[in-house]
Amino acid sequence: MSFPQPLIDRYQRFKFRHFAPNSEHYQELAEKGQKPEVMIVSCCDSRCDPETIFSAMPGELFVVRNVANLVPPFETGGNYHGVSAALEFAVLNLRVKHIVIMGHSSCGGITASLQGRAAEETESRFITQWMSMLDEAKSRLKMAHPGVADRALLQRELEYSGVVTSIANLRTFPCVQQLEEKGRLELHGAHFDIGAGMLSVLDEDAKKFKAV
Repeated sequence: MSFPQPLIDRYQRFKFRHFAPNSEHYQELAEKGQKPEVMIVSCCDSRCDPETIFSAMPGELFVVRNVANLVPPFETGGNYHGVSAALEFAVLNLRVKHIVIMGHSSCGGITASLQGRAAEETESRFITQWMSMLDEAKSRLKMAHPGVADRALLQRELEYSGVVTSIANLRTFPCVQQLEEKGRLELHGAHFDIGAGMLSVLDEDAKKFKAV
């Protein structure tokens, strides 16, 4: 199998249009390393790219992407902790000043969670377990909206709840707790509406997302 030609074409475009005019910046990153001040946890959905949304240059954002932009709670019993390892590296090694959890509209992971069909649809043993982090939030949502048939409403509310849950899980990490208490780290929530191109940020005091 050959490497996808469209990717080679796009790489050539990147090399000519983006890399060449910014070669000194890339060289500095290669020699001095990265010093991003912001970590973003976002969904791996191809429609929701943080670097594009925030017009970021290489080296400006430390990005972790996974299904439904979730952060698991702190625990040491498992064998592999990709998100937790990245979080620890960002906080303790890179010393980021901000962590942003960014959800988005039409999230497939959220849809699967609402419908309870993740394993059935994907024939996978991983997605259902991953999305179970939102089981409690989903139960609260359905209790708050009994009998509601508006899927769009439930979808958007659970997307918001996923962001709030991940922020709560962030605060279970000792390193995050300590640095936030010292005022050296701030946690933020955001939601990107793909169709409208609209970013909303979480006001934790008001418990609402507000468009910016």
